Amino acid sequence: MRRRGAVQRKLPCLFVTEVKEEPSAKRQRQPFKVLATETLNEKALEADIYNAIPTEKVDGTCCYVTTYKGRPYLWARLDRRPNKQAEKRFKQFLYSLEDCKEFIWNFEEDFKPVPDTWIPAKEVEFSNGNPLPDENGHMPGWVPVEKNSKQYCWHSSVVNYEAEIALVLKHHADPGLLEISPVPLAELLEQTLELIGTNINANPYGLGSRKQPVHLLVPHGAFEIKNPPSLNQNDILSWFEGCSEGKVEGIVWHCRDGCLIKLHRHHLGLCWPLAETYLNSQPVVVSFNRNDYDCDFGPKSLFHHFSNLDGQRFDRLKDIKFDG
Repeated sequence: MRRRGAVQRKLPCLFVTEVKEEPSAKRQRQPFKVLATETLNEKALEADIYNAIPTEKVDGTCCYVTTYKGRPYLWARLDRRPNKQAEKRFKQFLYSLEDCKEFIWNFEEDFKPVPDTWIPAKEVEFSNGNPLPDENGHMPGWVPVEKNSKQYCWHSSVVNYEAEIALVLKHHADPGLLEISPVPLAELLEQTLELIGTNINANPYGLGSRKQPVHLLVPHGAFEIKNPPSLNQNDILSWFEGCSEGKVEGIVWHCRDGCLIKLHRHHLGLCWPLAETYLNSQPVVVSFNRNDYDCDFGPKSLFHHFSNLDGQRFDRLKDIKFDG
């Protein structure tokens, strides 16, 4: 049986949602909207949402750090999906309004191949030794990011396996200041993180450029919201639209029982990305003393560039530029 990776489930929304069709958007990839009602989700109430810690939902791609080849490695998200024929059968079954749990999958023939190194996420259920797809017909999982990987080159750019470190964006000890620094991969073991940057999700934070791309890892839950709105839809709408701290993709509440609850701007009919975001407008300092590491960083690597900026402070995260 395969190893099991970190939990990677679809997070429930803070509010009960409803699907609304968009007649004018028939040519769009998704001709409908999932919008929040004013009713709190029962799952959120059961998880004691009123005592949860609200954090910024960061817009990137999910990653995971766990061991591979006996060492801590960065892993990229890879959902195993059905092939065209199986997906067609599955959709026909869903449209028949039957219980999707009764759909019978052929595990050997219905799914697209994945690398031998692929592992399913921890919440994936098994039947007779086979991972079971979720309600969308997908099997969430992970693949290790190899050094100099072409497919996952932006993931690879934020880790150095020789020094066993990753480039991480987090809060500095000084309030109101961010910090970019190398963090030992061993300290990130069994954590999930978000990869953000120039070539991820159309770069909502305006990092780097095509000539000099910048990518960073952000641990999930790293940015706690200091002045969150109350759990009322009107108050949350006002918070998103009326204050600088609300210029975020969404909120993820971390509940005491480990449950995560989310709310995306789109759930309230608000736009994202924004021209200015809370994250990219904060000051940041680079803390990276290359003398702490007994290895050579390639002259084109992010590690080389950021080590050259050691001690430098920028007024805004998106102002970071490399010389040359």
